[in-house]
Amino acid sequence: KKIEIYTIKQASHINLVSEGFKKYFISYYPLQSFSFYSNGIDSMFENLPAIQNKNEKIKILYAGNIGEGQGLDKIIPDLILNLPENYHFLIIGNGGKINNLKDKLLNLDIKNYEIIAPMKQKDLVKKYLEADILFLHLNKYDAFLKVLPSKIFEYAATHKPICAGVDGYSRNFLLKNVSNCSVFEPCNVKEARKCILNMDLKVKKRTDFIEKFRRNRISTLIAKDILEKYERNLS
Repeated sequence: KKIEIYTIKQASHINLVSEGFKKYFISYYPLQSFSFYSNGIDSMFENLPAIQNKNEKIKILYAGNIGEGQGLDKIIPDLILNLPENYHFLIIGNGGKINNLKDKLLNLDIKNYEIIAPMKQKDLVKKYLEADILFLHLNKYDAFLKVLPSKIFEYAATHKPICAGVDGYSRNFLLKNVSNCSVFEPCNVKEARKCILNMDLKVKKRTDFIEKFRRNRISTLIAKDILEKYERNLS
């Protein structure tokens, strides 16, 4: 707390990448200047085609870290077990909980999944475009009620349907800003199953979202903000 207080008071201005932190910081530091520019969409994701697949099996893709924060071992094995056989999970990533996930999948004798190592971004984009549903999950911890995962922006830019097990600010952000997205309570297999089975698998363009959250646009707004504050201080 002492380090936080010192750091915040030394800053002329602070940007918070998630408005989920707004209430906390404004209540503790009411005299400080804050902005809320989020993470954005990399340029390579700005013009992806909206590809509608005709897969024999419905492909659900998770790409990212496989750690305590994601809690995949608490949701994916039981979820696959409760989905029809024509649903296939592709998990791309690595992390501290990957062996827990693998062990649980093996113990349940689940077949319709594949786990592969992290790959270069250009190769990952191809996997996104081949998928039918993109899957996102955060563990059921209070710490994640305020965050806004950068993976949301990457997923949304593909125009693919998104099924997300998140709560708090992330949930509200998705429901407000991302079309063709369903959310469920983290670690709730029953809700996750319902979410996936009721998904609209049609690919729908998110042109407005991409324009609003382009990283180049956000960077420009931040730069203008900094310059304006600097000029005001000079005067």
